[in-house]
Amino acid sequence: MTNPLLTSSELPPFPDISLPHFSEAIEEVIKANRALIRSLECLENVTWANFVQPLECAEQNLGSVWSLLSHYNGVLNSPELRDVYAVCLERVTEYRTELSQNELLFKAYQTLESSVEYEGYSEAQKSSLEAILRGFRLGGCGLSESNKQLFGEQSKALSRLKNQFSQNVLDATQGWSKWLADGDALQGLPESALAMFAQSAKDKGYDTGFLLSLDVPSYLPIVTYCDNRSLRREIYDAYMTRASEQGDGESRWDNSDIIDKILCLRKSQSSLLGFSNYAELSLEPKMAKSVESVVEFLEDLARKSKPQAQRELDELVAFATSLDGPSELEPWDIPYYSEKLKQQDFGFSKEELRAYFPLPRVLGGMLQVASRLFGVSFRIVESAPTYHADVVFYEVLRDGQVIAGFYLDLYARDNKRGGAWLATCRSKYRLAGKGVQTPISFLVCNFTPASHSNPSLLVPDEVKTLFHEFGHCLHSTLTSVEVANVSGISSVPWDAVELPSQLMENWCWQEEVLPLLSEHIDTGEPLPVSLLSPLKNSQNFMSGMMMLRQTEFALFDFVLHRDFIPGETDILSTLESVRDQVAVSRPPSYTRFSHGFSHIFAGGYAAGYYSYKWAEVLAADAFSRFEEEGVMSEVVGESFCKEFLELGGSRDVMDMFIAFRGREPRVESLLRQSGIQNA
Repeated sequence: MTNPLLTSSELPPFPDISLPHFSEAIEEVIKANRALIRSLECLENVTWANFVQPLECAEQNLGSVWSLLSHYNGVLNSPELRDVYAVCLERVTEYRTELSQNELLFKAYQTLESSVEYEGYSEAQKSSLEAILRGFRLGGCGLSESNKQLFGEQSKALSRLKNQFSQNVLDATQGWSKWLADGDALQGLPESALAMFAQSAKDKGYDTGFLLSLDVPSYLPIVTYCDNRSLRREIYDAYMTRASEQGDGESRWDNSDIIDKILCLRKSQSSLLGFSNYAELSLEPKMAKSVESVVEFLEDLARKSKPQAQRELDELVAFATSLDGPSELEPWDIPYYSEKLKQQDFGFSKEELRAYFPLPRVLGGMLQVASRLFGVSFRIVESAPTYHADVVFYEVLRDGQVIAGFYLDLYARDNKRGGAWLATCRSKYRLAGKGVQTPISFLVCNFTPASHSNPSLLVPDEVKTLFHEFGHCLHSTLTSVEVANVSGISSVPWDAVELPSQLMENWCWQEEVLPLLSEHIDTGEPLPVSLLSPLKNSQNFMSGMMMLRQTEFALFDFVLHRDFIPGETDILSTLESVRDQVAVSRPPSYTRFSHGFSHIFAGGYAAGYYSYKWAEVLAADAFSRFEEEGVMSEVVGESFCKEFLELGGSRDVMDMFIAFRGREPRVESLLRQSGIQNA
C-alpha cells in the first residue's frame, strides 16, 4: 500500500495517515536525500538551478513529513506516538547534523557566493545563501573530524533531552488532578469555571462533583477567583513544582538532571565552535549584536519598571489588608487580590466580559480586521481533511486567488500540550518546473471548549492570545518570497519573529474593532461603550509588575546561558540572584519555575527569551504609526504587509523596520504603551 506521506497532495491526507507511515516516510526521504547529495557532491559547475534548488526541494520533502510528526507530538500525544517520534527524531537529527558538516556542500555554496552568477541573484536568494552558510558554520562544518563526531553526538543527545523535558512537563501536568465532591471549596469561582470542572468530572467517569487539573483553563480560575486560600495554594504549589523533585510523580518526571545535561551540552558545543558561552552562540542569527547589549536592554527595562512595580505591590497589599486579607501577599494571593482590585478600579471582572466574547464572533471579527488591513480574505474549507474533529481549515485569498492556508486547533484536550503556538506545515517555495508550493500553517491554542449550552467564551487575555498567534500566522502565510529558506517565518531573527504577533494584539481593544469582536451570547449586543474605556484602561493594570516578571524570566535565561560552568553553576541560585536584582515579590524557595520553562529547555528560546521584550519594542513603535495615521488605515496596513509580512527572512529586519517606520525603533514607545510612568 502506498504511503500517504510520500504521495503528493494538495493538503496532508490526515485520515489516511497511521503512525507506522511516519517512520517509513522519514527513512525513505532521508535515503533519497542522501542519494541526491552524493550526486551533487560530484558537480563541477554548480548553479542555483542544478545545486541549490534540488537541495531545497530535498529539505522540503523531509520537512513536510517531519513537521506533521512534530505537530502530532504536540496535539495528539500518546505513548505509541512518543516511541515513533523518538526514533524519527534520532534519524532526522543525525541526518541534519551530517548535512551541516558536509564540507563538499559547504565549499560548493561558498563557490556560489563568490561566483559571477551571485550578482544576478535576488535579495531572497542572497539572504538564503547567507543563512545556509551560517548554518554550516554553526553546525560544526569547520571542526576536526573527531570534533565533528563529538558535535554530532551532542546534537542527538540534546534532541533527546529536549524531547524528554517536554514530555515530563506534559506528564506532570496531566498527572495531577483533584476531585471535589461538592462546591464548598470553590466559593468565588464563576459559573463558567464550575460548569467546566463539573463536565471534566463527568468526562473522567465521576457521577458527581468537580475535577480540577493543572491545565491552564483549570489552573487560572482557581488562583484568580477561589476564596479558599488553602486550595489556591495547593494548586499553585502543584503547578510551580511540576516536573521537579518537589512535585508529584516521585522522580519519574523530574527535569533536574535533564536541565543540567542540556546546559552542559550547550556549553560544550559553544566551546567547540569558538564561542565563550551559549549566549554568544545564540546571538549569531539574531538582531541583537552583543551579549552586553541584551543584558543592558533588560536591565534598563527592569530599572525603569521597578519603582512602578513596587508602588503597585504596595497598593495591592494595602487593598488586601483592607479586606482582612494577609499583610504579606504570597504568589497564590496576588492574582486573587489583583482581580478584586481590578474590579474595584474598573467596575468589571474579566469573567463578566466572557459572555461578550464568544469565540466564533472573535474569530470572525479578527479575520475582518486582517482583511481590511492587509487586503486578503478567508474562507473555511469544510471538505478539508483534518486530524481532529475540533480542527478547521481556512484558505487565505488575495484578489480571489488562494495564496495560503492554515489549520485552527483552538481547544484544550487530553494529550495536547498547553500554551499557544504557530507551526509551519508547508513552506512557500518555487518548485523547479512545478510552480509554487502554497504555504500552510498550524495555529494552536488551548481555550475552554464549548459547552452544551454555549460556544467557547473567551476572557480578554484569551482574545489577545488569539490575535497574537494570528499575527504569527499572517507572517507565515502572507509571504511573497519563493525561496523556502527565507519565506514566511524561516530565517527571521528570533528576536524579531514576535513583531507581527505582538503588533496584532493592539487591535483587540480599538473602538472601531470592538463591535466586530463582541456579541453578548444572550442579547446579541456588542460590548457597551461604558465598558470599552475601562477595558482599555485595564490593559496596563499592574503593568510594572508584569514587565518585571517577563524581564526576570529573560534575564534568568540569558545570564544562565552566559555564565553556566558545568559542575559549578547552581541553577536555582542563578534565578534567585536575578530576583535579587529585579523582583519586588518572591515565590517560596521550594518552587521550581525552571523545571517547567519549556521555552528555553525544550523550545527555541534558549538565551533568547529576551526576544519577547526586544520585539515588543519593535511592535509598539510600529503600531505608533497606525496610531498617527489611523488604526484601520489600509495604507499603513499595506505598507506593513509589503515591508515586513511579505518579506519573511529575505531582508535585514532593521532595514525592513526603517522602511516601514522611517527611523529606528525607540524603547520609549513600549514604556508609553505599557503605562510605565516616571521611566
